[in-house]
Amino acid sequence: MPPPDPAVPDPDHLLAELADLVMNVGRLVRARTPADAEAVPLTETERAVMRLVDLFPGSSPSEISARARLQRTNVSAALRSLETKGMVTRSASSGRGVAVTATALAGRNLEQLRAAWAASLRPALGDDEDAVRRGVDLLARLEARLVDDGEG
Repeated sequence: MPPPDPAVPDPDHLLAELADLVMNVGRLVRARTPADAEAVPLTETERAVMRLVDLFPGSSPSEISARARLQRTNVSAALRSLETKGMVTRSASSGRGVAVTATALAGRNLEQLRAAWAASLRPALGDDEDAVRRGVDLLARLEARLVDDGEG
């Protein structure tokens, strides 16, 4: 078998680089989010749970756990904390036990965070709306596939 051609990028290397960049950019965006007394502070696990509650309103804790690929006990602890913070409500659901939904406070919190994130990214990306749209499309497709893989 001939040695790999250094002029041709290794697809696995590119995917690994994408994963590394996604994780680092996420960390940098969170680090640049201004500390706002009105925003409810969330742990990493609570953020992951809230993302899924927003994407899949009415999900059960087990469904959230599977989609997030988190231990059920960690999701339960995060839900208790989020409930105490006024971010989620849990209600009885026929056939599924408990349904988790975001509260109005969670919606306002997310709006504040999204405005801060946009303000943080705008200077870095300028007015290249097409590039931003392509990036959003790529990451949304990637997230959907990874979340779908967690359901089975």
